[in-house]
Formats: sequence, structure tokens, C-alpha cells
Amino acid sequence: MKKTVIFAIALGLGACTGGTENVVPDKVAPVEPEAPAGPVKPEYPASRTEAVTDTLHGTDVADPYRWLEEAETDEVQAWMKAQDDFARGHIHGLPGRDALTKRLEELYYVESLSAPTKRGTRFFLRRRHPDREKAIIYWKEGKDGEEKVLLDPNTMGKDGENVSLGGWYPSWDGKKVAYKLKQNNADEATMYVMEVATGKVSDVDVIEGAKYASASWTPKNDGFYYTWLPVDPNIPASDRPGHATVKFHKLGADPKTDPVVHEKTGDPKTFLSPQISRNGRYLFVYKWFGWTSVEIYYRDLKNKKHKDWQVFWKPDNAQAFVYHWKGHFYVMTNKDAPHQSIWRTKDSEPARDKWKLIVPEPEFVIDDFEIIGDHLVLSKLQNATSGLQVRKLDGTLVRDVKLPDVGAVFGVQGLPEEPGFYYGYTSYTTPWQIYETSVTSEESTLWTEVKIPVDPSPYAVEQVWYTSKDGTKVSMFIVRRKDAPNDGSTPFLLYGYGGFQVSLKPYFSSTIYPWLEAGGGYAVANLRGGGEYGEEWHKDGMLLKKQNTFDDFIAAAEFLVDKGYTRSEHLAIRGGSNGGLLVGAAMAQRPDLFGAVVCAVPLLDMVRYHLHGSGKTWIAEYGSADDAEQFAALHAYSPYHAIKPESAYPATLLLSATNDDRVDPFHARKFAARVQAATKSDAPILLRIEQQAGHGGADLVKQRVEESADVYAFLMSRFGMTPADR
Repeated sequence: MKKTVIFAIALGLGACTGGTENVVPDKVAPVEPEAPAGPVKPEYPASRTEAVTDTLHGTDVADPYRWLEEAETDEVQAWMKAQDDFARGHIHGLPGRDALTKRLEELYYVESLSAPTKRGTRFFLRRRHPDREKAIIYWKEGKDGEEKVLLDPNTMGKDGENVSLGGWYPSWDGKKVAYKLKQNNADEATMYVMEVATGKVSDVDVIEGAKYASASWTPKNDGFYYTWLPVDPNIPASDRPGHATVKFHKLGADPKTDPVVHEKTGDPKTFLSPQISRNGRYLFVYKWFGWTSVEIYYRDLKNKKHKDWQVFWKPDNAQAFVYHWKGHFYVMTNKDAPHQSIWRTKDSEPARDKWKLIVPEPEFVIDDFEIIGDHLVLSKLQNATSGLQVRKLDGTLVRDVKLPDVGAVFGVQGLPEEPGFYYGYTSYTTPWQIYETSVTSEESTLWTEVKIPVDPSPYAVEQVWYTSKDGTKVSMFIVRRKDAPNDGSTPFLLYGYGGFQVSLKPYFSSTIYPWLEAGGGYAVANLRGGGEYGEEWHKDGMLLKKQNTFDDFIAAAEFLVDKGYTRSEHLAIRGGSNGGLLVGAAMAQRPDLFGAVVCAVPLLDMVRYHLHGSGKTWIAEYGSADDAEQFAALHAYSPYHAIKPESAYPATLLLSATNDDRVDPFHARKFAARVQAATKSDAPILLRIEQQAGHGGADLVKQRVEESADVYAFLMSRFGMTPADR
């Protein structure tokens, strides 16, 4: 390059045209080109640091943003507002966001209907209307009766309050319903009782401390058993699960006088749940140790001498679920059967050595089972896709229910004394459908389906297998246009979870369609830690083996790049809760592999997670920094601690919620501050905080639309994508 051009570039004049050798004046020295300017980081809101260091098992652990754990202080509140304003200010100016909002409104404001729940002669169902923000619970007399409003959370809030509906539990005769109300979709809840026919809510049957409660109704419909959590503010939130008790509430009685039928465990790593048999004779209490092990105790309520709790199930490190029907106990367990098996014994012979194996461990995973119409109905999982199977009560196979295609089954609804039942079906390209069938019929009839304005025909779904770091084969679903090239040019969004036995089946999701329509691809990896391939698959991604989950996810990303589906600079990852930990760890370990990250309601400080929220109930899954060996594993992958100064981190959008009382939002706050300070990249690190929302996000459709629009505008802007013109 001639000096003329060099000089022009150095002064910012652009390229010279015309050519003369003597363009530099005699008395002006040539100007050498400046080094290219480095990336300019955004001017983030200020985040001060403190010299806080803990010494754990001989290791110094720095925590410069410990002060951000105290959300109630004025300083942290101001910091949160500044971060949220900064994030929204950045996103709301992005091109295409308005078009995304409009498209998402079309996808979210739709009519949908759940499978009906039958109690007595009445049917209960959940309906979402295209002109309402929240779903409404209806009831009707008989299958073809007129729908009447039972619970409408759209009308429950006052003066700006956002009242959310939690679980709802109709009595066996269908005359009463117990239900939970929550503030801002948080977990904390209060339980109420309503008379179905009149809509009258009892002013006596009001139970606080119903965070973990569901109502297990007696067959007489005069009351229910439930898990009660004390609301004493003097009990630290992380210790509350150990103070949970099982109580019985008799309708019309003061809940403060409800008798305790099972005392607290005193161990915050455990939690309790009750279940009364359909005939009211047997009361079971499950004592859970995380998601890997349970003890089951029971009482014979018709035997006055049977006052003490009897052990029904107490193995080491295994799960079981029991169902009583017509003089027998039916037990599903993963004891010595990672894919689960089903046993039966007479209720007069509950001892373990009397049990008879009726469904040996199959090649597929038994995901769940129900007793419907004097039959066993098994939900099965094979290669991360669903199936349904009908068997006789002795375990003999009757038939496999024919499904529309490869997909996911959900919401099986039926009664043990009636043959008819309902089930839901969906796939990545099939919106939610409800089918009606019977244990005595080989046919299923479409009962209702969700009409969503998408055209799935241009897209193909494939399942691939790839090799993780240690040689383990892992499956992954991929959704993209049928004509998408394998030249790395397609932007991809990779999703994962990998924990707590959660299985990622091929569910339909409206939110991915604006992404697909804009030319993107979508992938879901079935990581170790999940339940897709049985309990061993779960155990290989927990405690000291948790790094396997992250290795599986990183290997999924590498597969997509190596096989030409996408390139690293076109690859985004997304996850929430335990999945937020997943993407946080992947980002910290391989920042070069991703172009963008969406990390929602995450766990990120794995050294202190158990000291806040519901953290101690997850120690069985993750371990605790109080244990030296577990601390070493936790500290090694903890995303907050793995962030390195002067590293280039990909664009990151952290999603948090003001009323998340499950995973403390301090994780997102501390991580955002640390990455903003550490990164040398100009890629934005944003913290978006949803108001009046809990761990599951907001329950208002308009808020979900806004959040999704922000997420996809953020991602598309990183990859130069434009929302499809519809």
C-alpha cells in the first residue's frame, strides 16, 4: 500500500483516488497507521467490590460481590434497577423487536383446553382464552354440561396486585375444591376451599404455609391431608423444609388446630408429602431425600391399634411410588432396576419378601403409571420419546396405545373404577392435542387441539447421537428447515437441562417458531442428569459426576459445529434454573464455543447455593460445600467462581425475577456483576429483571410476550437475523 493511502486511512479520510507520488507535503512527516482499536465494552452500571474471602477446606474462595446477596438494601435495589434499565434500554432499541412482539402475540394469545378431570358426576378443566391474560378453571355437570367458571385468577387481584393460581384439587364427589393462591407467581402460597356449585369460598378453611401443599382428599370428602410449612419469619428460609409437617384438615375447622399426623424431620435436606388411598384405608407419607431416594411410611386408618407409622419402603438410594387398589399395593421402583419395575402384593402382606414382580424392568424407561379401569396404564420413554401401554393388573400386556407420531405424551387422566381416560400428545411440529380412549378400546379419538398460527411443513425433525468427552453416546433432537444447508451458515439455538431426572421430550413450543421462521435451527440435548435413559443416566450427571452434564452439552455444541449445522459465532445456548447452571458452566468453561447465551433464573454460585431459598433440598443432587470432596467438585465448576478476568465472554442475557423464592436471584446478580467486570469483549452482558414474577416467570401472557420478544431480539441482533415478514 502506498503512503498516500496509509496517510488517508490514518486520518480517517477514506481511500484516495487518483495517483501522484508526491501527495505528502514536504514539511509534513508521514503518519504511521494506528493499531486497530480494541473492542469497546459497554458502560455498565457501577458494581463495587469488597475484599471478601472465605477459606473452605484449605482453599481461599473470593466473593467480591457478596453484598449483592442482600436484596432488601437500598443499594442493591438501586443496582437492580440500574441493571434492568440498562438491559431493557439496550434490547428495546434493537431492530425487529416490534415485529417479534406482534408475532409472539399471535402465538401466545390462543385458545387451549386441558384434559378434563372427573370427580363424581362433574368434570373440571383448564381453558385459556385468546383475550385473557390467565387461564380459567371451569366445571360442568356431566360430560356434555354447560361450562361454568370455577376459578378465574384474572379477577382476583386488587389495586395492582398480581394474584396467581397454584394447584387446584377437587374432592372425590366434585362438590368442593381446595386451591392455592400465590402472589406474583411465587412458590409461597395460601390454600382455600370453595363450594363448587355456589362458588362460595370458606372464610374458615384458609391455610397459610401451603408452599409445598396439595390436598389428598378423604373418600368421605370431609377433609384432606396436606404438607404444612411454618411461616415463622424467625426460621431461615433455607431451614424451613426441615420444619414441614403433615397435617389433616377437617372442613370447617380452624386450620390452626389441624392435628399433626407426621412430625417434622428436622432435616432441611428432606421434605414430606402425604397420600391417602382411594378407599381411605391407608395413609402414606413419603419422606424424600432429594430426587434419588425416598422412605415410605404408612398407617392403616381402619385399624385402631395401628397408630404408629409402619415402614413400607426404606432402601438405600432408591425411589418408589405406591398405589393401593382393591386389596393390593402396586409399587413402581428403580431399586435394582434403573428403568423401573412394577411389583404387587396383597395389602395384608406388605412385607418386601411378599412382593411379586409383575412388570420386570423393560428396555424402555417406565416414566409413570396409573390404575385406570382396573388396568395399569404405563407412560413409557424410549430414546427420549413417549409411549403409552395398557396392561392387566397382573402385568400382562394388553396393547401399546397407537400415537399419531414420534412425540411426547402428557397429562394422563382417568379413574381406577372407569375404563375411559384422556391423554395429551405433542411433538416439535404438532401443537398440543388431547385424545380420548379406553383401556378396552384400540382406538383414540381427538377430543381437542390447540390451533396455533404456524406452518410446520417446512421443518424437519431428526434425532442424532453424538459422543461426549468420556465416550458416552448422547442423543439430541434437531429442528430446522428441510432445505437448510450444512455449511455452518444457519444460526442455532441449543437448549438443555440435565438434572433432577427431568426428561426433555419432543414438546411443541410456540416460542421457537419466530426463530425457525427467521432461518434459525433449534436443538435439544438429552444430557446426563436427566431421566431420559433411567436412573443411572440421572446419577451419572449429579453430585461428583455433575461435570458430565456440562461435558455432554459442550459436546452437543461441538457436534453442531463439526457437522456443519452451524458455526460457533452463530450458536446460542439457553437454559433455566438447573439449566441456567448448565449454560453458565458451559459459557465459563468454553466461552469461545458460543456466540450468545440466555441464562434464566439460574444457580451460579455453587459454593453458597445451599444457604438460600430452597437450596438445602437440592444437596442430594449437587452436594454441599460443607463436605470437602463435594466442595472440590462444586468449586471446580461453579460458574460464578470460574469467571476469569480479561477473558472474552459471549453476549449474555441473564433473566431474573423479583419474586423468585425457589432459586435466590442473587445468583444472577453476582454473576452479571462479575462477568461485566471480567470480560474484555464488547459483547453485552445484560441482566433483565421481571417484575411480579416467580421462578416460573410471570403468569400474565403480556409479560411472557415481552420477555420472549426481548430474548429473540437479543439473539437475532447478535447473528444478523431479521424476523420473517408474514
